Amino acid sequence: MAVEGTTGRVTKRRVRTRANLLEAAFAVFAAKGFGRVSIEEVCEAAGYSRGAFYSNFDSLDELFFALYGERAGLIADQVAGALALDGPDLDVPAAVDRVTEVLLLDHDWLLVKTDFLVHAARVPAVAQTLLEHRERLRRAVADRLARATAHTELPAVLGSAEGAAHAVIAAYDGVTTQLLLDKDVEHARAWLKQLLTALLTDGHDNPTAHSGG
Repeated sequence: MAVEGTTGRVTKRRVRTRANLLEAAFAVFAAKGFGRVSIEEVCEAAGYSRGAFYSNFDSLDELFFALYGERAGLIADQVAGALALDGPDLDVPAAVDRVTEVLLLDHDWLLVKTDFLVHAARVPAVAQTLLEHRERLRRAVADRLARATAHTELPAVLGSAEGAAHAVIAAYDGVTTQLLLDKDVEHARAWLKQLLTALLTDGHDNPTAHSGG
């Protein structure tokens, strides 16, 4: 029993250390930019030694993917949860409203993600891992749309639920790029709602779909 208790304390301490390193890294990445931050700076911000870092991560790339996995998982869960509330049918305008209301649109996260995207574009192995992480969100959207196609007709131009999911992610990427520059979260939510409604319904269900942006 004593050994189990000790192991439990060690495990909890390690989980806490990992979480603190991730939180500190996020703040440093957002402030200085991925690629301009050293392991030492992350350790200093978290209050840990390099040994603590290397007991949890092999590299800054690995640490970033842990961060990205958390955020990508949160966004996928938000989208899947918002789309799941209609049951087998899919009320597209209502679902779009829910998605755009709950979707994480965090400026600091977008800064970190964009920095890392540029890094990944120059390193094929990193790019492949990033593509695999992005796939989770696309798959969550595609799976929900596929279940709804027997009840809800998608615009023919999208081809399939897979095509629709790619279009949804492209719209999200475009809106968040604009958000990086103007930092206007409310406008980003409104514009994303208009884009998604237009994409998934040919714009017929949203009278304001062509009113601005």
